[in-house]
Amino acid sequence: MERQLVVDGAQGELLRIGWESLQDTDPELAALLDAEVGQQNATLAMIASASIADPSVLAAGGAALSNVTAEGYPGARYHPGAQQFDQVENMAVERAKQLFGARYANVQPHSCSSANLAVLAALVPPGGTILGLDLDAGGHLTHGSRASVTGRHYHAVHYGLDEAGRIDYAQVEALAREHRPKVIIAGASAYPRTVDFARFRAIADQVGAYLLADISHIAGLVAAGVHPSPVDLAHITTMSTYKQLGGPRGGLILSGREYQTPGPDGRTPLGRLIQRAVFPQSQGTPSPASIAAKARAFSVAAGPGFRQTARLIVESASALAGELSSLGYRILTGGTDNHIVLLDTTDTGLTGVIAERALEECGILANRNRIPGDTKPPLVTSGLRLGTNILAQRGMGPEQMAECAQLLHTVLKATTALTDTEYRIDPALVATIREEVRWLCARHPLPIESPSSITSVGTTLIGVGP
Repeated sequence: MERQLVVDGAQGELLRIGWESLQDTDPELAALLDAEVGQQNATLAMIASASIADPSVLAAGGAALSNVTAEGYPGARYHPGAQQFDQVENMAVERAKQLFGARYANVQPHSCSSANLAVLAALVPPGGTILGLDLDAGGHLTHGSRASVTGRHYHAVHYGLDEAGRIDYAQVEALAREHRPKVIIAGASAYPRTVDFARFRAIADQVGAYLLADISHIAGLVAAGVHPSPVDLAHITTMSTYKQLGGPRGGLILSGREYQTPGPDGRTPLGRLIQRAVFPQSQGTPSPASIAAKARAFSVAAGPGFRQTARLIVESASALAGELSSLGYRILTGGTDNHIVLLDTTDTGLTGVIAERALEECGILANRNRIPGDTKPPLVTSGLRLGTNILAQRGMGPEQMAECAQLLHTVLKATTALTDTEYRIDPALVATIREEVRWLCARHPLPIESPSSITSVGTTLIGVGP
């Protein structure tokens, strides 16, 4: 059936022309984009580092602003023709500040990784000491891992977890006193419990360190008020805009009451240091359309529907952890306070990568993850990381988590490991589970709503985000 896009305005017409041209001139690529939308609709995505972008966010990300080249900041560009972009960037900055209660925002980082690099470059001299969560304990590459430039250009010291799997704050304090880091990083990529930012700040103050809070994974919960905010506790807060905020691929840097605090030189305010650290020190041209998409995502996140979804994310994760525990799985820390559920696959006889691949074959997405004391390499692992962001965006709540847990259990129980990376599973069972997954997803469809001016549209234009 032929699909048509009915739009108002020049940008909408451009989208229509672009989609029709893509279908006509590159049908192979257009078919892949359409197929992705179909796959996302029929897949049970339990990836902790992903959320769904509203169609309006996607439309903003595909705007003609992409054609604008404008290094610098609003009112101080190095290229002409940025009148609209200046207004868009100012809008994104103001919306970010309002959403998080910040006094300073930089919306130009292309990712949270680039945001972290800029912050460290502004605050830590080459070879200076930083203190962050160890990668195997749930930290991130940019928190000083040797696999990252942060672990090569700085002297990185790492704290870990206590016997209960919680951040070992006593160790954080002891290491801070011993090594006197320039920056302490509070944040994680696989930590299912509430982060005590106030305690981190107290430790940072003891040793004269700046506190950097990386809230990439919990940014949506923080914005919605269901996780404590670090914005007025940390000197600087960074995050991704896509993992939980339903925004485009990109990063964000915030500062609260500390934005005018002097930097390492004792004179330059932190806000001004960060401006310079992003441009020109670590990035060149920003992505104007991505910044437009951020502006739209911040507006969506400020609405009551987003807060309701955030509460559902937390409630569903807790319920999922409980259901899996009742099925005999070892859940790290015994549960969760946020959206992350960490499952130890050791007792199942499967590695993390086998669990990931077997589930994907059945239409369920979750990713391998190293766990404390893991003896398997990063590409194999002994853990599985689950997340409830997209489940909650589908409208699934605690009552649906028993069904999700049972699907996971059925797949993992039916999977036989042949090696650390190879496995066997009955194809007939795979087909059965895939059908059950499709039916569950159909009962809880992705929240894709076309703008009122669109009566019918090619699925790619109203598809879901990363």
